[in-house]
Amino acid sequence: MLLDRFLPRIEFDSYEDFKANYKVNVPEDFNFGFDIVDAWADSEPEKKALVWCDDHDHEKIFTFTDIKKLSNQTANFFKSIGIKKGTVVMLILRRRWEYWICATALHKLGAVLIPGSLQLTKKDIVYRGNSASVHTIVCVNDDFVINQIEAAEGDVPSLQNKVMVVDRRAGWLNLNDEIAKFPDTFERPTGEEATRWDDIMLVYFTSGTTGMPKMVQHNFAYPLGHIITAKYWQCVEENKLHMSVSDSGWAKFGWGKIYGQWICGAVIFGYDMDKFVPLHLLEKISKYKITTFCAPPTMFRFMLQEDVTKFDLSSIHRCCIAGEPLNPEVFKKWRTLTGLELCEGFGQSEGPVLIANFPWIKPIPGSTGKPSPLFDIQLVDSEGNVCEDGDEGTIAIMDVKNNPPVGLFTGYYNNPEMTEDKLGGKYYDTGDVAWRDSKGYYWFVGRNDDVIKCSGYRIGPFEVESAMLEHPAVVECAITGAPDPIRGQVVKATVVLAEGYTGTPELTKELQNHVKRVTAPYKYPRVIEYVKELPKTLGGKIKRAQIRKADEK
Repeated sequence: MLLDRFLPRIEFDSYEDFKANYKVNVPEDFNFGFDIVDAWADSEPEKKALVWCDDHDHEKIFTFTDIKKLSNQTANFFKSIGIKKGTVVMLILRRRWEYWICATALHKLGAVLIPGSLQLTKKDIVYRGNSASVHTIVCVNDDFVINQIEAAEGDVPSLQNKVMVVDRRAGWLNLNDEIAKFPDTFERPTGEEATRWDDIMLVYFTSGTTGMPKMVQHNFAYPLGHIITAKYWQCVEENKLHMSVSDSGWAKFGWGKIYGQWICGAVIFGYDMDKFVPLHLLEKISKYKITTFCAPPTMFRFMLQEDVTKFDLSSIHRCCIAGEPLNPEVFKKWRTLTGLELCEGFGQSEGPVLIANFPWIKPIPGSTGKPSPLFDIQLVDSEGNVCEDGDEGTIAIMDVKNNPPVGLFTGYYNNPEMTEDKLGGKYYDTGDVAWRDSKGYYWFVGRNDDVIKCSGYRIGPFEVESAMLEHPAVVECAITGAPDPIRGQVVKATVVLAEGYTGTPELTKELQNHVKRVTAPYKYPRVIEYVKELPKTLGGKIKRAQIRKADEK
């Protein structure tokens, strides 16, 4: 076990004990590649690290020794094309097994890793390439991705190398061909090329509702922040399979598919799906006997449209959700069918899990749980005052300037002014609104930008969505504020219907009356639009901002 190298205490008697006494020791020279991947390989050479499959009957199983050797070959190759400490490299690799190899290699070199989504267009790549001075892009053999990179490269002067996995193409290096040319040993850098815990390791581009994406930077201690995520929220088990559903282009991948899980000695299950098909996901969970599982609520909603009882899910010990708040109706249905309670967690690209249903906490449907011991979390009002129980406020992490917590982002890459603005004051404002009950449970309301202001009322989208989902006609729902000349905004529901239902005026009236019965009547949706699917990120988050923009037009 590696955990005892970093945690003075591993086991706790209660949430209160956990909150008061959890601590992380951060070695000065901590490097995930050497101190986790190689450490496991050296101590247990046959220990499994990764089980990977796709939708085309391909399967690969890797030990930590395999990951060590392949990442060493890759580090040697990367070094040969000019990548070193501080060099910025973008990976657009979906869920390909090569992502784990390349990420480990880049960490060993001390390079700065930028994960990228398959949806990036030429404009996105040019913006990211120039904002971060990207030196090399490694991408999957996807025609759209390749065409966007080739269209963008002339506008990104810093870009020196294009590397592709699987296929070969003029003007591109082939990753698998190249790494085969290099030895599988790689000496840990020393002197100026060695990494410290506070060097920059990773940059996430994260989009808000306004402005261009921000470059959220994390240091080499960031993986240690995810021990909380993996061991105490997802409850991963050593040598057992853990699956988090996420594309490698998103921070959720760092949450659930590499850092905390490997530190805890779990085996990561990587399913490189072509697209999300609920039936296929249930089949994989059943076939591979997944032990711990994490996915966005959206995926649970669609899996519940299938006959879940046909699948053997008895191997699962823990189910978690993140990315969107958990609607109580989904919680109840999943528990009824599987006997498993969904344990919600909340966080951002800026850090590990911040609030969650930890093992000592009885999950309450609709509640996000209680704060992580890594952070001093409070709810604050618009004046910066700490809120009382029952009052809505912004989720804030206090005193980050003087006592920066392990795992929290260290600023915005190449932007000291924005860094000072966000992290230089009394607290870090997450921009998310919640309230806390008398037992210390937090209840998510919505993003500051998502809260609807209608006729003087403040209406959180989550509670209206939850009310809508209790009706059998509704599979998915996004609640947003639509412009209204009299009220300023009105509540709008964008709805995906269950099979057998049609979006008629009669159904609209029925849904409106249903919401009036379930929650405060003033929250009912005055506008209901029926759609085949909701706009979402690859990580499963509903793009409410996109719906709002369309309505404003």
